[in-house]
Amino acid sequence: MQRVSDFRIRKCNDAAVNRHGRYVLYWMIANRRTQWNFSLQRAVEWTLELRKPLLVLEALRCGYQWASDRLHTFVMEGMRDNAEDFSRTPALYYPYLEPEQGAGKGLLKALAQDACCVITDDYPCFFLPRMAASAARQVPVLLEAVDSNVIVPMRWSEKSYLNAFGFRRFLQSNLEPHLYAFPERNPADAIETARMEELPPGITDRWPPAHRWLAQIGRRSLAEFPIDHTVGPSRVIGGSAAASERLGSFLDSSLNHYAELRNHPDADCTSGLSPYLHFGHISVHQIFTELMEREDWSVKKLSTNASGKRSGWWGVGENADGFLEELITWREVGYNMCSRRSDYDQYESLPDWARKTLKDHESDPRSYRYDLEQLETAETHDELWNAAQTQLVQEGILHTYLRMLWGKKILEWSPSPRIALERMIELNNKYALDGRDPNSYSGIFWVLGRYDRPWGPERPILGKVRYMSSDSARRKLKLTRYLQKYAP
Repeated sequence: MQRVSDFRIRKCNDAAVNRHGRYVLYWMIANRRTQWNFSLQRAVEWTLELRKPLLVLEALRCGYQWASDRLHTFVMEGMRDNAEDFSRTPALYYPYLEPEQGAGKGLLKALAQDACCVITDDYPCFFLPRMAASAARQVPVLLEAVDSNVIVPMRWSEKSYLNAFGFRRFLQSNLEPHLYAFPERNPADAIETARMEELPPGITDRWPPAHRWLAQIGRRSLAEFPIDHTVGPSRVIGGSAAASERLGSFLDSSLNHYAELRNHPDADCTSGLSPYLHFGHISVHQIFTELMEREDWSVKKLSTNASGKRSGWWGVGENADGFLEELITWREVGYNMCSRRSDYDQYESLPDWARKTLKDHESDPRSYRYDLEQLETAETHDELWNAAQTQLVQEGILHTYLRMLWGKKILEWSPSPRIALERMIELNNKYALDGRDPNSYSGIFWVLGRYDRPWGPERPILGKVRYMSSDSARRKLKLTRYLQKYAP
């Protein structure tokens, strides 16, 4: 088994490894999968060195912001898959669902008392960095956080990039060695110790495993949890099995038309993988591997000219090239920002030119003004925008192109750019399955100028920030079936 790169491992505290502990503990908080997972692979490395069994804790709090039936259901569906997958390995899997806010407090610390060390996921967004930092101060043994988010490790870059061109050039100059260092497909298969029989009764009596809830996921069982029940589950099923099925379907049916049809909502030609990537149900390494196998590709096909150009560098066809631009460049630049800047979700993180032009036009008259409730309930004059918002509320997904338009209109219809940002974050994070993610923050802030450049002519409200209109979208895009389905 190949050793995990030091660039992916972050030591979170100064505690030592307890070589007399009973097990290695993997605290799964972001890479919620059994395959292609550097965090799990690192935990297995420790089991081999210490000759100890592996315990995997996957817990779900109920007090996180925007907690709802939708998000809980998606995570629980992934936990159900993990329970089945781990049952075929020597690792002992312990799923825990917090029944009320604060009930899970002390669980990790209690498990760490008997652990040799604790491994967790290094995720740079939402409340997870604070949670991991707090845990590092409480556990009595070494805590390591492992980056299994991206192909080029987050710590490989020493700065945050302000535009896609610069980051793309960085990727093209640095990507190749990481293409030889992918995680193991099934890291838990390498465990050599026998599975633990069970956890101490004192642990499971106080914090019962979630097997009962995972066996009957639904609105009735979710009613027991103090979460938002007005945001219902999505038709999109969570978990690694559904993620792999979705990937296969995309590669079989949509990839060959991706470049031509991805922006057309009626064509439904996007991958649909962003919710699974966000919750860690699928790895970018798996997606990349299966895509490139279809392309009959090898590293030798990479261009040697790291010019930062958008297309042609990979040495693949037009469709795969366009998809890789989204999967690698645009996704990983978001992780670069979130891992390098603590203000990634703050208005002040926008480029100077964007903040200046938005301030210059902040007092411009608005032809239409809507409050948050009107936006949330899709009560605007714009049929296409209402359809996009309806899709987001009903299903937790939003077509990629329309999400950009969705944000631009919120900017135009809000009293100020700061209020527009607050509204985009609230609506996206409350309803979108892929919200609260580096990639979704990239999209929201792109609306306000991040990763973009000044555009002319200078316009009311937006100033030099890129303009988009619903009328233009209706002329360019195939929308008939989309509007029939989602327009009120």
